[in-house]
Amino acid sequence: MKKSLIWAALACLVVPMFGSYFFDDMFSTLSQIFSHPESLELGWDSAQYGFYAGGYSFLCVWGGLVVCGVLLDLYGVRLVGSIFVGLMVLGAGLVTYAITAGFAPGTSMIIAYAGCMIFGLGSEIAGVAVTRSIAKWFKGKNVALAMGLQLAIARLGTAAAFVLSPVLVAQKAPGEIYTLSETARPAFLGLVLLLAGAVLWAVFVAMDARRDRLEGVVNAKGKIREEDKFKLSDITKILTNRRFILISLLCVFFYCCIISFKKFGTAIVIPRFGMDIESAKWTITMIPFFTVVFTPLFGALVDKIGKATRWMILGAVLVLVAHLVIGFAPQGVPFYGYLGIAILGVGYSLVPSAMWPSVPKIVPEKSLGTAYSLIYWIQNMGMLLVPIAVGAIFNSADDDSAGAAVSAELIFIGLAVVAILVALALSRSSRLNPSLGLDLPSKAKA
Repeated sequence: MKKSLIWAALACLVVPMFGSYFFDDMFSTLSQIFSHPESLELGWDSAQYGFYAGGYSFLCVWGGLVVCGVLLDLYGVRLVGSIFVGLMVLGAGLVTYAITAGFAPGTSMIIAYAGCMIFGLGSEIAGVAVTRSIAKWFKGKNVALAMGLQLAIARLGTAAAFVLSPVLVAQKAPGEIYTLSETARPAFLGLVLLLAGAVLWAVFVAMDARRDRLEGVVNAKGKIREEDKFKLSDITKILTNRRFILISLLCVFFYCCIISFKKFGTAIVIPRFGMDIESAKWTITMIPFFTVVFTPLFGALVDKIGKATRWMILGAVLVLVAHLVIGFAPQGVPFYGYLGIAILGVGYSLVPSAMWPSVPKIVPEKSLGTAYSLIYWIQNMGMLLVPIAVGAIFNSADDDSAGAAVSAELIFIGLAVVAILVALALSRSSRLNPSLGLDLPSKAKA
């Protein structure tokens, strides 16, 4: 397989995830406007916004991810992945409709929540399909670098949302109202990006089918060889793999420290460090920008020198330090906000660079869809609950937004401590089982 085709396949795979990340984070640097629902024609308050944000994980948590991950392995990435790329677009369209149709706040929130559930399940399974496809196309090559590049470009979607959403929804003077059409501008842009991603996914499907025919993965009738077929009994093998369980736990505790934080990032840094909205927007945008630079770099290092579990420990420690700075640094000093977010961005790059490429080392390729789906399922349990908890804190804070920010940070600090403990346990397991090659360079394991 020509290198140019391999990298062209990666280019097709990253665009749907770029659109997904943009749409998911389109309100993250606008979160402060929900503290004043009287200024929104949409009428949502912080608790309703937190409830909506948690909708992303609802179907994922209640079995959707696991069932669909199994379907991905049983029926293939091309068929099942295409269905869920379509659901991602459908869910985003429903959210956009809900916030533009002029419904009462409660009604629009329920419809948007339903759309967010569909979008979330579609996005997560599409993400599994993309990750599984990268593991297949880059097997024995620069898999950590490829996954790092995919993550970096996807997080550019987050960065684009952070930067563009406050431009599309310009700050209003006190007493002015954000209209429905103004509030929905980021959603319309996100929907266009997702449609573009769906077109490129179709291009990848054609490329992947051609590759399987050329490499003999399918026979003349298009059937998969028996030894490459996924069996339901393989699920038990995954769930009894101790290293797999530890990676899953690390994923949920680590990602909740960052993804849930981003949902309320501006609402935290504005009162903590005395920033205006524009400064807060750029501060939170540092997170994805740091990952764009460092995730491919750390991925290349994992490919070359290994030591994956040590990178995971270091990344989790950096995230803890970041939240300690954000939560307890001197009040009203913007420098500490920038410092905390910079550290958070580096930590956010380290762990995924080492964690995601480690899964193919402990799970057979035919079971990767189920394995990644199980990890995402566990992760989404946290992503369902943590935004609701943080939203409730801000909604009950009255005028003490700084106190609410500190209370929210206590949640993230606790999650980071647990993530460190899990990473240490994974590192110990790797040392006791060197034959697995978790800490070997990716090419050496291949």
